[in-house]
Amino acid sequence: METKVIKLETDDIDASAIKEAAGIIDAGGLVAFPTETVYGIACRVSNDSLAKLGNLKGRPADKYYTLHIANPSDALRYVPAMGLRTEKLIKTAWPGPLTIVFELDEKDIVRQKGKLPPEVFSNLYHDGSIGIRCPDNPVASMLLSQTTYPVVAPSANISGQPPSVEATGIAQQFEGRLDMVLDGGRCKYAKNSTVARIGQKGLEIIRPGAYSESQLLEMAQVTILFVCTGNSCRSPMAEGLFKKHIAEKLACPIDRLVEKGYTITSAGTLGMVGFPASNEAVEVCAAKGVDISGHRSRALTIHLIEQSDLIFAMTRGHREAVVEMCPEAASKCSLLDDGADIPDPIGQSQAVYDNCAERIDKAITKRIDEMIL
Repeated sequence: METKVIKLETDDIDASAIKEAAGIIDAGGLVAFPTETVYGIACRVSNDSLAKLGNLKGRPADKYYTLHIANPSDALRYVPAMGLRTEKLIKTAWPGPLTIVFELDEKDIVRQKGKLPPEVFSNLYHDGSIGIRCPDNPVASMLLSQTTYPVVAPSANISGQPPSVEATGIAQQFEGRLDMVLDGGRCKYAKNSTVARIGQKGLEIIRPGAYSESQLLEMAQVTILFVCTGNSCRSPMAEGLFKKHIAEKLACPIDRLVEKGYTITSAGTLGMVGFPASNEAVEVCAAKGVDISGHRSRALTIHLIEQSDLIFAMTRGHREAVVEMCPEAASKCSLLDDGADIPDPIGQSQAVYDNCAERIDKAITKRIDEMIL
């Protein structure tokens, strides 16, 4: 068989060539194509096609391949339940040079087994996990969006050889056993994608690559913001109580929450900066085992809103203030107490503070129970 090589201009991609390549893949053929890291060999997830791919690369039959998707949202077809850090990592790192190995619990594995064709399930999931990649390359994105069936795409090289970062020589390397090569020029990073596992143990780097470990840890950091008026009572209490509860759920000390991927903070719409929490707020939190004596107020800013992933407001007025400052934050900002305002206890008795803290505590407990961490 003679391998067809098509040269593509990435700023004006030939749609007919992409359609032809997608048809070849859907029919069980093999197509080499560029990603931003290295060239891959696209293969339909079917037993016959994967056997052909394994023979081509000289790869062991028990070696699992990574699913490639056109859009980050496509991952939901294969990973139905994602934690906050996983969602944040996808949002910040995809499309991009990152392969994510998702850990699924037993319930979701059973669900996926009943949802997907048997040969698709058996070839994609292994030991309760699945590897997925969403490339940041226009040729790759177009190709993957055109295929009807799920596609895997290991690097375009014989196992043990360096991956190809240019199309030159790929057809000759495989002696005409590839159906097509889409030549999109030299790959942007010219190195493998980083492979990371995310699950019960947090974020683990399996294979170094285009992204460094420090970059990935920053990309997966979840910031949760609590907002009230002066940032001297309600939101500092919420911040402190939330830290306590989430640390208990993650089975870690409060001072290791950032290391675990969670930044919890608070701010006030009034713009007060550097003031301590009220004595009453400090006292009621201390009674609940939370120390907020070191708290100092901070002003709500557009930057703080933009960098936060979840925002909990004490009242409707606070939520309106957030959205007025940053309309794009509407979807991530909600009332802490399920649509009900939590009144300001400032200037009132300790009993009022105690009731306010109890209400905040109950609302936080409910919120955390609803979260997948």
